[in-house]
Amino acid sequence: MNHPIRRAESDTPRPESATPEAAAQTGQLVFNPPIDIFETEQGLVLLADLPGVTTETLELQVQDNKLTLIGRVSSPAPEGATLVHQEYAIGHFLRSFILSDEVDHERISAKLNHGVLEVVLPRASRPEPRRIQVTSD
Repeated sequence: MNHPIRRAESDTPRPESATPEAAAQTGQLVFNPPIDIFETEQGLVLLADLPGVTTETLELQVQDNKLTLIGRVSSPAPEGATLVHQEYAIGHFLRSFILSDEVDHERISAKLNHGVLEVVLPRASRPEPRRIQVTSD
């Protein structure tokens, strides 16, 4: 695959998913979660480190060859606890990637397991060459 996925120029969400944008306007943290992407024989696999994210606070969208991850990470500290040290980002996140035509958008799948999001981006199958019968009048 030649450049099958790349980071989108603009990480602006669609209006109906504007929570990260609204957070930015109110001064809340909006961050880009760390992402690893690797290629297999079947296509690409995207891994996102999202500790504290649940399926209820995560949204994935594919539109116009753009894959977007949108969500919110809440503090894992119990109410009343004093934060002593913090390395995980807390707040809204947004990450977008442009997909090539080599990705089969209809077969994209995702699963969240112990704070790691795995998005499988299967390679689109290419039509087999076929012989076309030529007829005459």
